[in-house]
Amino acid sequence: MKKAFFNWSGGKDSALALYKLLNDSEYKVEALLTNVSDQFDRISMHGVRKELLIKQTESLDIPLHTLKLTENISMNDYDEIMKHQLSEFTSKGFTHSIFGDIFLEDLKKYREEKLSEVGLKGVFPLWKMDTLTTVKEFIDLGFKAIVVCANAKLLDESFVGREINHSFLADLPAEVDPCGENGEFHSFVYDGPIFSTSIPITIGDKVIRHYQEETEWDSSFWYCDLVLSSLK
Repeated sequence: MKKAFFNWSGGKDSALALYKLLNDSEYKVEALLTNVSDQFDRISMHGVRKELLIKQTESLDIPLHTLKLTENISMNDYDEIMKHQLSEFTSKGFTHSIFGDIFLEDLKKYREEKLSEVGLKGVFPLWKMDTLTTVKEFIDLGFKAIVVCANAKLLDESFVGREINHSFLADLPAEVDPCGENGEFHSFVYDGPIFSTSIPITIGDKVIRHYQEETEWDSSFWYCDLVLSSLK
């Protein structure tokens, strides 16, 4: 079996891609890698607390590696930090890196180029799958996920904190990809067939955050805080 690590975001696409890999005898997933904000101690972009990430990975029973990143890190610095981490994986015998990407060609090309620099190969279990079919498969398999972040340009406050189910899909505006593949929304998976136990969560505060970017596409996001029920 090929020794692989999974680029884990904690969201639905990661969960479905991991589900497929765990049922594929060609690969053995021996590690998860997640980017975490050094300032906020939360999953980068998703805004999910690190303690929830840890609960997820404990339920998956796969070792977690976190990559701490500063806010507004440059791409050059990010590439150097990631290259160091990837080199550590190769030194431990890892040969493949797994992603939940579906159709973003430029992103896939970037990932494969960076992996090739250290002798790794990329694996994309969901690549070119129809996104509506993909999210419906995720739901029908029994996965449970909450929307934790949404692009405020496309989705209002009512969408964060919602369960991803068939009703949610029916309410999405036509211009929003059903999987949020263009960054329209992100999620946190708290239950499903790959988990040994459900992660008990409570819906917390909802806030909107504004960022200074070159374009207006991703300048404002709604976030919904999730809290471990035992901590509230």
